[in-house]
Amino acid sequence: MSIAGRVLARQAKLPPAETRIITVEKNLPIPMPDGVVLLADHYTPQGIGERPTVLVRSVYTDRTKGSFMSRLIAERGFQVLVVSGRGVTGSGGVLDPFASEREDGLAVLAWLEKQPWFTGVLGTTGASYLGYTQWAVADAAGPMLGAMSTQLTSSDFRSMIYPGGALSLEIFLGWISMVHNQERPLLPYLSALVRGARRRAVAARHLPVAEADEVALGAVVPHWREWVAHERADDPWWARSDHRAVVAAVAAPNHLVGGWYDFMLPSLVRDYQALREAGREPYLTIGPWSHWDTGASLASAREGLIWLRAHLLGDRTGFPDAPVRIHLGGADEWLKLGSYPPPGVSSRELRLQPGGGLADGVPPESEPDRFVYDPADPTPDPGRPPRAMGIKRPYGERVLRDRPDVLTYASEPLPADLDVIGVPRAVLHVTSEAASGDFYVRVCELAPSGKVAQVTDGLRRFTPVPARAEVELWPTAYRFRRGHRIRVQITGGAFPRWDRNPTPGSRFIHHDSSILFPVLES
Repeated sequence: MSIAGRVLARQAKLPPAETRIITVEKNLPIPMPDGVVLLADHYTPQGIGERPTVLVRSVYTDRTKGSFMSRLIAERGFQVLVVSGRGVTGSGGVLDPFASEREDGLAVLAWLEKQPWFTGVLGTTGASYLGYTQWAVADAAGPMLGAMSTQLTSSDFRSMIYPGGALSLEIFLGWISMVHNQERPLLPYLSALVRGARRRAVAARHLPVAEADEVALGAVVPHWREWVAHERADDPWWARSDHRAVVAAVAAPNHLVGGWYDFMLPSLVRDYQALREAGREPYLTIGPWSHWDTGASLASAREGLIWLRAHLLGDRTGFPDAPVRIHLGGADEWLKLGSYPPPGVSSRELRLQPGGGLADGVPPESEPDRFVYDPADPTPDPGRPPRAMGIKRPYGERVLRDRPDVLTYASEPLPADLDVIGVPRAVLHVTSEAASGDFYVRVCELAPSGKVAQVTDGLRRFTPVPARAEVELWPTAYRFRRGHRIRVQITGGAFPRWDRNPTPGSRFIHHDSSILFPVLES
């Protein structure tokens, strides 16, 4: 086993290995219906008899640079088939992310069923893109799919790249940069990502957005151009990458793992809720992680293996003792629940008040608050950039301080702790000079010391701008402490996390607007 594998196994507290003797068949050709050939590696644990197969499909270097993970899974009692997607690590065809995973996945399943070593029992696990490829074929796998674990992911691509209807600019500029450079040697790869942060900052401001790929990478990226060209949610072009409709039909037990600061969290929670509404019994773990945090990677690897061993091998060692485990921010503790959100949650409405207040009561008649949005100086996102894939830029409270295009409201000090668990919503009553507009809503906790902790946020793009604009915020679980205040900020964007709306003008927020918090009653 590699050094990386040993370190990961120890840090993630993986189940103990059953064997260290693994045979590997490399570069197995898997033909696709259109004649393209994908390459796969097959890992077989020795000396422990016939075992189920874990399928991993990826457009990253999991088959080459990341092969230690396949070996770790094999050592813990599974055959592993890791398949490289089109145009990466030797597979034929042209990389077309998300678009062909259904068709290619079905061809991989058909090939797998014909292999003499396949026992007819299948499991899947993996995070991010590797989770998306699970959803792409989960319903079609039928009874042979005995268990799956979708982590830090979504069944639908458009909800990842256009959360709230606006382009997730920073993350996906970083993503195309990562994929563009991923097969380079390690040091040139890391250097390209770090140096690329400055180029991506320039690219993010470039107009038209469709050309940002060439500014960032010095090359045209066809799928980037397609994503930007098909911005409308009702465009049928997105149908091939949207698997939401099949989620409820998937009977295989699923453990979903996410992070409160993961850009895919709203979609992951939606998939979880769709399974529950269909009568399934999914498990859910959400920690204090972003998409690229080491803690998220370790938890995903551990929980995925424990889940597969329980359902495919009958070993329930380490199996979760509650269907839902979530980290409660503000209290820094883990909760064990039967569902998310849990029973006993009720909606508490806090209304915007004249003079920057936030309270339960109906506000008096007053003139609305106004801010002016200027796309030439878009309101910045205060959140921290996504590590190596991000853009070199300032972040934190200072980027919004003293800006005239930010409206701020705060409650009185809370008389008791307040646990918010679920998906908050902002209901804004607005007037806009422009036909199109973005509304970004940010909720923070303000301590008596002046320290600010961001709790949740969300943005939605409207064309046209309605009189009643609803913005769904990120799912959360947070304890606002007694004596602390709830602070809400409203702006016309959060650049470069989202691309800027091109339409300038005044936006008026009326004081009957409110934030609806899902509160767990004590």
